[in-house]
Amino acid sequence: MITSIFSKSKPINFIIVVVFVIMLFVISNYDLLVADFGTISEMIFKLFVTLFSVFVLDFIISKNSLTQRNSYAIMMFGLMFWLFPEALKHSHLLLSNLFVLFALRRIISLHTKISIKKKLFDAAFWIALATLFYFWALLFFAIIIVALIYYFQNDVKNIIIPFIGVATVAVLLFTYNVIFYGVFITDSNITRFASLDFTPYNSAQSIMKLTLLFTSLVWILVFYFKNLADKNKRLRPSYFLTAWASVIAVLVAIIAPIKNGSEFIFLFAPFSIIMANYLEMISDRWFKEIFIVLFLMVPIVGLLL
Repeated sequence: MITSIFSKSKPINFIIVVVFVIMLFVISNYDLLVADFGTISEMIFKLFVTLFSVFVLDFIISKNSLTQRNSYAIMMFGLMFWLFPEALKHSHLLLSNLFVLFALRRIISLHTKISIKKKLFDAAFWIALATLFYFWALLFFAIIIVALIYYFQNDVKNIIIPFIGVATVAVLLFTYNVIFYGVFITDSNITRFASLDFTPYNSAQSIMKLTLLFTSLVWILVFYFKNLADKNKRLRPSYFLTAWASVIAVLVAIIAPIKNGSEFIFLFAPFSIIMANYLEMISDRWFKEIFIVLFLMVPIVGLLL
């Protein structure tokens, strides 16, 4: 029933996802709202960034034909927040993820071969900006390198442009620091931590969530690559870049200094796109429903354990 509702791209589906995300946001941030009503402006800002991320993902998909005419991707995007609601509590992660989405939008649209230099500059600019809010977003710069390999192997100018985008953000950062702090670099600009301590996942709830996530990811990636040959040849690099984004997002989560579920936020968008492609390929409706029910039930069961 759920998949049949989202099998078509309708405005009502977008509204359903938005309402669902708003409910999750209120529930996830309820303690903060009750404890300090003065944080309401911050809450509104975080909610705006979250909902705008849904819009950006939907725009990327529809503009680049990454899925058929359905709403599976934004449905999964909402379910990922359901699986890891902790991501809704951190404004720096929400902003960083939004900027990464902006970058992915420019990178994936390179297949049009229109405004190539501008898109490369914008992608690097947004990733550099995302890095200011969450350092390990820097790893997504690798997607630009992969895109250059796919599209512009021998064009030296195109290779240089992304670095100009990063330099632009650096200059803006230095200027801001000089004006407000009197120095080029502050301690907060260079603070970076990594951790391979996975003991925070040592709970039944976390194990269930991660098992579902990574089992699903590996399973659908197999089918994703298997069916790439059937995709539009011009769009194949876009599908590869989406897969690369999911791999990098997993790496970011692995080395994240704080492991509470929020570190998986960068995986939400690429995973949703890949899952949407998988759901399109499945002809058995009951099998689709099982997938979605699992994503709905695992967080609930985890809470009861």
